[in-house]
Amino acid sequence: MAEPAKKVAEQAEQRLDKVAETVREKFDELLDGRFTDQVDHGVDKGRTDTRRRKQGGPVP
Repeated sequence: MAEPAKKVAEQAEQRLDKVAETVREKFDELLDGRFTDQVDHGVDKGRTDTRRRKQGGPVP
């Protein structure tokens, strides 16, 4: 993949990650945490950390 296309794809992926995180947070707020499963959030965080590691970025 050409470098400009790769950069655009990475930026789109980062934006989608932010959108997904925002949606999860809003969903949790709506339900007041009643039906959320902390394991799901741990899995999502693990995926995000792995993706950042592959891209050479910092892992919080």
